[in-house]
Amino acid sequence: MPDPLEDVRKWADQPVTETPIKGGLSHRISRLVTADGQRWLLRVLDPRVSEAGLGIPLDQEIANTVHAADAGVGPRVLHRLPGALVLEYLDGVTLDAHAVRTIPGPVAAACRRLHAGPRFVNDFSVFRKLDEFLALCRTHELGTPDGYEDRLPAAAEIERALAADPLPTVPCHNDLLPENFIRCGAEVRIVDYQLSGNNDPAFELGDIAAEADYDPDLTARLARAYFGTDDRRLTSRVRLNLIMSNLTWTLWFAVHHGLLREQAADADFDYEAEAADKFSQAVRDLDDPGFGRLVDDVRGASTGFPHPPHHHARRLE
Repeated sequence: MPDPLEDVRKWADQPVTETPIKGGLSHRISRLVTADGQRWLLRVLDPRVSEAGLGIPLDQEIANTVHAADAGVGPRVLHRLPGALVLEYLDGVTLDAHAVRTIPGPVAAACRRLHAGPRFVNDFSVFRKLDEFLALCRTHELGTPDGYEDRLPAAAEIERALAADPLPTVPCHNDLLPENFIRCGAEVRIVDYQLSGNNDPAFELGDIAAEADYDPDLTARLARAYFGTDDRRLTSRVRLNLIMSNLTWTLWFAVHHGLLREQAADADFDYEAEAADKFSQAVRDLDDPGFGRLVDDVRGASTGFPHPPHHHARRLE
């Protein structure tokens, strides 16, 4: 594939320098600086990622990135290239897990802005993604943590509970690692729409809680900041999705390690260790004596949940 930087230089009609940004596990990310001092972000999408089921198709990711920008939470799309995007450079601080734990209100507000925006071009289910990853692991004989398949009945139980009284789907990011949040002043922005799709908003919150190591009290605060209520059923819904995040992304790392070995080596990241860590966290929560109560809370929610307060989508808490 031709180097997209040459196309960027032609489009910009001036010299452009590139500085790679480390940290991404799937795609090439670089900071661009033009001769006249403008700063942009170049995101070059590796087709092997979506071909391996580790991301949505490239055309969908590009379309959803545009929709997230229209919602006011994603970076603006300045230029589209075949398999690449030139994006607004967000002049802010990339968050880490500790930072995400300290600001559940602004994080929830960023999610509400995204969820209130234009619907994405595809749907996403963490349960179907788990099925897809599991099929890849079986087909290619990829290693998974010991005892993984023993936990599949619990995943099915969680799916049945959540389906008993579903929330309306909204455009979700679905992969909110702390590093996908950028703090720009008082506002939090969201980047990287590799796994985006319309989904249950409680999965978005559960995924945040899983990735930033929220404890149950902080998870409840995040749910309250997003939904505007202390309803225990909603908090339990988020906590069940936290478990599903860890269970499903365990397999993301197993598939990435198994099918994209060359790329994994270049990333200088221990995919096997990350899979084992996520699975251990899922096992911890599944074996907790309170797991059954979470399921009962959600399964018994027959009166219907309050809807997310989208009319407050631009208010930071």
